[in-house]
Amino acid sequence: MMRQAGRYLPEYRATRETAGSFLDLCFSPELAEEVTLQPIRRFNFDAAILFSDILVVPYALGRDLRFEEGRGPLLEPITAADICSLDRAGFHDRLQPVYETVSRLSNSLPAETALIGFCGAPWTVATYMIAGHGTPDQAPGRLFLYQHREAFEDLMRILSERSAEYLIRQAEAGAEVLQIFDSWSGVLDEESFALACVEPVRHIVTKVREKFPDIPIIGFPKGASEFLEHYREKTGVTALGLDWTVPPNRAKHLANQGCVQGNLDPLRLLAGGSALERGIDAIMSKLSGSPFVFNLGHGILPATPIEHVEAMIRRVRG
Repeated sequence: MMRQAGRYLPEYRATRETAGSFLDLCFSPELAEEVTLQPIRRFNFDAAILFSDILVVPYALGRDLRFEEGRGPLLEPITAADICSLDRAGFHDRLQPVYETVSRLSNSLPAETALIGFCGAPWTVATYMIAGHGTPDQAPGRLFLYQHREAFEDLMRILSERSAEYLIRQAEAGAEVLQIFDSWSGVLDEESFALACVEPVRHIVTKVREKFPDIPIIGFPKGASEFLEHYREKTGVTALGLDWTVPPNRAKHLANQGCVQGNLDPLRLLAGGSALERGIDAIMSKLSGSPFVFNLGHGILPATPIEHVEAMIRRVRG
């Protein structure tokens, strides 16, 4: 599940307390390995997703990053003039603990459990770099795109190139599948979507495939709606992650063109009971038999009861 090692597990919360800060947890290979393994031990999922954060990429480019309880990630907002001074020289050195975590996991996971590496898509990462924090509609990022087009394209090129390198290093360390999260693609108009979401991910996929031609790559453009087919065709991703707003009939149409992943509403999992059962059954009745990975349509919510996760797994596997 997306964000599977999240705050809904008591063993995660205990490890998180041991680590100190969230960033310390991301950059401690031993602890990051542990929290990646925790949901596998408990639920025996078919795949484990590396525990890290999408914002380690701007951190590795020399940007200040911290996480505050109740506020989330905070960065120093980047300006158009700052982009040329992003520190690319020490990028992989700063990310070495992540590569060590992947290597450790490739040895410690059960043989039948796939390991998924990931990065944030350049657009979504850029929105946090520009605003300095999360916003409801990423207006600062969109305004930056409109007012500083050339600087924005420079930022996309840097993030695309470094994100591709980051994923290649993860694959070299043992990741068997790669996922690109574009959590804020749904706020863009058609022209901006092509510029900010499609082209950077296309570049990442192309660069990764030069080194690993057969590695599966999942693209998750949340909220992309009418642009989903265009996104898959133009980026070349292997599988398409679907958020919960994509109806089952549309998901089936997309699955006829290639693998899809998703797309249970995380609030149904939080609610449990008949709401959860109806959501699961609607997805399974349409997509069983198609190339399909059952998953949530976005990250699991911290308050989700563990027994609801157990009920979901029983129903899907049943």
